[in-house]
Amino acid sequence: MLKQTSKRLFILMLLVAVAGVGPAAAQPITIEITGAAEAAIPIAVVPFRVSGNAPPPEDVAAIIAANLRRTGQFEPLATGDMLSRPSRFDEVQFPQWRALGVDNLVIGSIQPLASGDYQLRFELLDVYKSSKLLEKAYRVPSASLRDLAHNISDLIYQAITGTPGAFNTKILYVTETRQGDQRRYQLIHADADGKRPQVLLTSTEPIMSPAWSPDRQQVAYVSFESGRAEVWVQPVYTRQRPVPRRKVAAFPGLNSAPAWAPDGRRLALTLSKDGNPDIYVLDLDTGRLTQITRHWSIDTSPVWSPDGRFIYFMSERGGGAQIYRVPVTGGEAERVTFAGRYNVDPAISPDGKYLAMIHRTESGDQVAVLDLATQQLRVLSQGPLDSGPSFAPNGSMLIYSRGDHRLATVSIYGRVDLPLELTHGKARSPAWSPR
Repeated sequence: MLKQTSKRLFILMLLVAVAGVGPAAAQPITIEITGAAEAAIPIAVVPFRVSGNAPPPEDVAAIIAANLRRTGQFEPLATGDMLSRPSRFDEVQFPQWRALGVDNLVIGSIQPLASGDYQLRFELLDVYKSSKLLEKAYRVPSASLRDLAHNISDLIYQAITGTPGAFNTKILYVTETRQGDQRRYQLIHADADGKRPQVLLTSTEPIMSPAWSPDRQQVAYVSFESGRAEVWVQPVYTRQRPVPRRKVAAFPGLNSAPAWAPDGRRLALTLSKDGNPDIYVLDLDTGRLTQITRHWSIDTSPVWSPDGRFIYFMSERGGGAQIYRVPVTGGEAERVTFAGRYNVDPAISPDGKYLAMIHRTESGDQVAVLDLATQQLRVLSQGPLDSGPSFAPNGSMLIYSRGDHRLATVSIYGRVDLPLELTHGKARSPAWSPR
C-alpha cells in the first residue's frame, strides 16, 4: 500500500483543479490543425532488389518508407502504384515517375554474402532534375539491417530537408498489464518506431516519469516499489546482473518528475518534503539539493531549457494549471502560457524555440505546440485524453500518450498523427532519447 501522504499528493497532482487564469498578457494566436498544414513531399521508396533465394530478415525499403511517412513531411507512394521497380540509376525512366507526381526516388539492392553479412547499396534521386543526390554502399551483419535502415532514413531526411533525421534514436515508455488480480508495470526502451523493445525494469508497483540522460546512457524514473514515490537512476546498456541502480531521492512526502540538466550531472525534481510540492535541483555527484520554487501551490513537471539557464514547470499559482519558467539560480517565476485555462506537461524543443504541452479545449486534452517568440499555438492531436508529449532530438516530431493507452507520434506541423504498434500492454509516459 502507498503511504497516505504520498498517495494523497500523487492523486492531487494528477487531478489538478482548473479555476480561472492569472493576469492577462498579449494573447497568443491559436491554430487547430485539422488536416495537412502544408503538402508533404511526394517520394517513392522502391522495394530493394534482392539477390539470391532467401529474403533478408528486414524489409529495409519498407522501414525507410514508414520512417519518412511518420514525420508528416513526406508522403511515400504506395508500392502498388509504382509502374516499375528500378534498382539502379540507369534503369530509371524519369518521365514515368514525374507522371506519378514523385519528387524524389529511393532505389537500391541487397545481396547476401557467404559470410552471412549483407551487401546493401542505395541511391537517392531527384526526379525532376534526373540527378543523383546520394549513393552509398554498406556491408553489415543481418542483425544490423534495421539499424542501417534507420541510418539511411536519416541520410535521406537530411539530404532533402537540410535537417538531421531522428530515426536512429530510442524511446522510453511504461507499460501496464494485468495477470489475474496482479498488475505488472514495465519500463521499456525501444527503437523510435517502437520496434525491438527491451525491458529495463519490471515491478508490481507503478513506474512513472522516465527520462533519458543527455548521453543516452542512463535513465531516471519514479518507482513506488517501496510503497511510496522515490526517484531512481540506472544505466540503460549494461550486462551486469542485477542491474546496478541507485536511489537518488527518497525524501519524506513526494519524490517525482525527474528531469536531467543538459550537463548530465543534475536532476530537477518535484519534492514535497517541506509540505507543498516545489521544484528542486539535485546534484548527483555531491547530493546537494537546491530549492528553486517556493509557493503554496503545486509546482511540478520541471523541464530544462536547452542552455540550462531556465526550468519550465507547471503550476496552479495563477488559479489554473499553467506553465511557468524560473531561472535555475532561483528567483521570480514568469508565466509562459496564456491560451486557455489548462496547460500542463511542458516539453522544450532541442533548439529552445517551441514549448509542447497538453492544452485543454472543448475537444479535451490535446497536444499543442507554442512558438515562444510569436506566441502562436498549434493544436496537433485529436484528444480527448492525450498526455506526456516529448520532442524528437531534431525537434520535428513529438511522441505522446493517447487516451486509448497507445503511444503516437505527430509532426509539429500537425500533418500526421500515427499510433505506434507496440507488443506490450497499456503504454504511457513516453520519452524520446537524445541523438
